[in-house]
Amino acid sequence: MNGSALVEGEGPAGAAGTTVNLSLISHTNAGKTTLARTLLGKDIGEVRDAAHVTDLASGHVLVQANGDTLMLWDTPGFGDTARLLDRLRMSGNPVGWLLTQVWDRWRERPLWSSQQAVKNAREQADVILYLVNAAEDPAAAAYVALEMEVLAWIGKPVLILLNQMGPPREDTDGEVEKWLAHVRGHAEVAGALPLDAFARVWVQEGVLLSQVALLVPEAKRTAMARLTARWGELNRERFSASMAALATPLAAALVDREDVGEGDWRDGLVKALRGGKSEAVAAGKAMEQLSERLAAGTRDSTEQLIHLHNLSGSATRKVLERLADDFKHSDKAPEGASALMGGLLSGAATGLAADVMAGGLTLGGGMIVGGLLGALGAGGLAKGINMARGENGAQVRWSQEFFARIFGASLLRYLAVAHFGRGRGDWEEGEHPEHWIAHVEGVLTRYETEIGDLYVRAKNGHTEGLEKDLRDLLHVCGRRLLVRLYPEAEGMLASAA
Repeated sequence: MNGSALVEGEGPAGAAGTTVNLSLISHTNAGKTTLARTLLGKDIGEVRDAAHVTDLASGHVLVQANGDTLMLWDTPGFGDTARLLDRLRMSGNPVGWLLTQVWDRWRERPLWSSQQAVKNAREQADVILYLVNAAEDPAAAAYVALEMEVLAWIGKPVLILLNQMGPPREDTDGEVEKWLAHVRGHAEVAGALPLDAFARVWVQEGVLLSQVALLVPEAKRTAMARLTARWGELNRERFSASMAALATPLAAALVDREDVGEGDWRDGLVKALRGGKSEAVAAGKAMEQLSERLAAGTRDSTEQLIHLHNLSGSATRKVLERLADDFKHSDKAPEGASALMGGLLSGAATGLAADVMAGGLTLGGGMIVGGLLGALGAGGLAKGINMARGENGAQVRWSQEFFARIFGASLLRYLAVAHFGRGRGDWEEGEHPEHWIAHVEGVLTRYETEIGDLYVRAKNGHTEGLEKDLRDLLHVCGRRLLVRLYPEAEGMLASAA
């Protein structure tokens, strides 16, 4: 699942091998089609803020392994559940058949659509995925009790999926327990899992598959094991490809440098603030060139991640601006540098000062490389400038501190893309949850020596195998990060190369 290259072919299921069917069911307008788009990685059906948008069940391939197929059925939502129960109770007699198949189809279309959901689940489903709005209090949602009766009538095992959980967070047990407590006594309910259509990650989908595997009929369990194994293989491949995409611009940044002419480039900036703009030209151009290349690499790698995760949209200026916010810290900047940047912010009359004040250094066509040099006030600007160091007074390169920051920012960028559900629409950069930043900081601390060793190797000109080693380190760090956030990832990534 998770909308990657997991759908290797799509067509009529069951032509060969075994088909496992999952029916996605919920009250109307709870987000079934949105979640289906996220799980499938493609746009299906219609998504609107209205009831009964989906009126017929539709099946879609989630993953295939040899001749086996895992199908997801998007079904119409339940509306007037009390009347639906009445129809179900009457379905065994001629009058009931007339009402459900003739009258309701033409005169009570929403009610008829709800019956199609029940029909699909009863005839096709091996496991029912019952989607609920986690923002609601289940005790206040009167329809839940009635829909539990409908699910009991269908007679298939049920997993509750908690949608609309909000941004990713670590404390989801409370909502899960609340819903389980509310439906306790309904034997068909086998468990509950958080799975937000906007902000789930593939590891959570893996947990769902592991639960499904325990609930499918005995005759289908071997096929489900094959499907789960194939799902895991494809997700590990995508994880590895994601780390490779992140490694390319980082490797380039490690070896990147620009000539600044004779003298110390920082002296040139000081002279520029005192009115000698010409002295800063070489330093400004060197910093701009470094920034342009880093920005272009960041943008390209982000778009690779977006493509790998079957999302739509593209990287924007916000992706670049995040580099400043992700790893700003409170270390006091050197007094001289702070004074220098304070002068810039106070309006020192140089073109370079105006450029930095605008948010960084310009990237062709007037686009701002927001935050690549830490344009966050006087202290932030000072740290940004200090991120570029001169070598023998003749070259500028990214500092070791700054490289560690963009290494961590790359891991955060992976998390952001991997959690972004296609049902949410085109990719867009947003705020990172605080616990992500804390966990990334922990991983950076754990691998500080290894990151530093790569930097020193590049600085000393030992570049052979550098990108591969960087990719391998990202793989190790990315895996540890996922396991910190989702312990279940340990087993899912056990075979990752």
